[in-house]
Amino acid sequence: MIRVCEPNIGKKEFEYVKKCFDTNWISSQGPFVTEFEKKFAEYCDTKYGTSATNGTTALHLACATLGIGPGDEVIMPTFTMIASPNSVIYTGARPVWVDSEMETWNMDVPKIEKNITKKNKDIMVVHTFGLPVDMDPVLEIAKKHNLKVIEDAAESHGALYKGKKVGGIGDVGCFSFYANKLLTTGEGGMITTNNEEYSELAHTLMNHAFSKERHFWHKHIGFNYRLTNLQAAIGLAQLERAEELLNLKLSVARRYTKALTGVNGITTPPQANWAKNTYWMYGILVDKKKFGISKDDVMKELEKKGIETREFFIPMHTQPIYKKMGLDKGKYPIAERLNMQGLYLPSGTMLTEEQIHYICETLIKLKKK
Repeated sequence: MIRVCEPNIGKKEFEYVKKCFDTNWISSQGPFVTEFEKKFAEYCDTKYGTSATNGTTALHLACATLGIGPGDEVIMPTFTMIASPNSVIYTGARPVWVDSEMETWNMDVPKIEKNITKKNKDIMVVHTFGLPVDMDPVLEIAKKHNLKVIEDAAESHGALYKGKKVGGIGDVGCFSFYANKLLTTGEGGMITTNNEEYSELAHTLMNHAFSKERHFWHKHIGFNYRLTNLQAAIGLAQLERAEELLNLKLSVARRYTKALTGVNGITTPPQANWAKNTYWMYGILVDKKKFGISKDDVMKELEKKGIETREFFIPMHTQPIYKKMGLDKGKYPIAERLNMQGLYLPSGTMLTEEQIHYICETLIKLKKK
């Protein structure tokens, strides 16, 4: 089976993890944690980095750091992974959905302002599948209404918006280091920011909110979101290979695009002249009328041929739990269309040219004349 994505682990990762065992420092607050936070912040062209146990806790930690709480609202796309709104729900606040746009598969930025109320405190943008949101108008809206901006950059390590790295454009950026991400620690996350106050508070809240003056003295409700030295060791080694891994990812995307561009009924991933897409996953849309069979049938047939795929995110306003909470109001046709037509193909950095050729040939042969 050709998997959707597998981590690319090298010798350096083993070498750094061995150092953790050699020094007997395998838990949190080890030297690799501090170094990983520092170097990842530099990679994102930001001043500060705060590690976390995973991307979801990084998002929750960011929300808590920005003071989001009961009665507040946070605007975000309905087309996202459930970690994004759950991080808001954890604080007692409520997400407010915005539809996507077909041009980028990201949130429809002009619709943000239409959803702002007196309860709104923040905007959470999601850089979908590696393509940055058009951030300048988002920042203009945020400034006009005195709102903070959280970048959910879990899928977008190294992506550029007008030459700027994502994660350092809004007030805070949040990343995931799950096994299918460009850079992985197995599980892990990071908050990036240029705001020293946010960084200090995030570090405090991440570690049970221990006070500096007395260890077991707490002024805030904190969390145990500490990354281990073992994970950070892997992360630092991955970070030192970031350009290599990114180039491999872009090479995979180029091969897919070359083979699939022009196939009637297949839409390849979007690009924008103001952004650099890092293609976390190589997603396509399958138009049943033009291609001849549905996205679901394509996935079933590819699985028979040993090719694993995933469908696109199921929009948040259709989720059973959010319907139960009354968060299913409104119409979001683009998000629903993306889910209905969208799937992503195997996208790992270790895919061979032969495997990509096989995947594309198998896919094209499914097209009904």
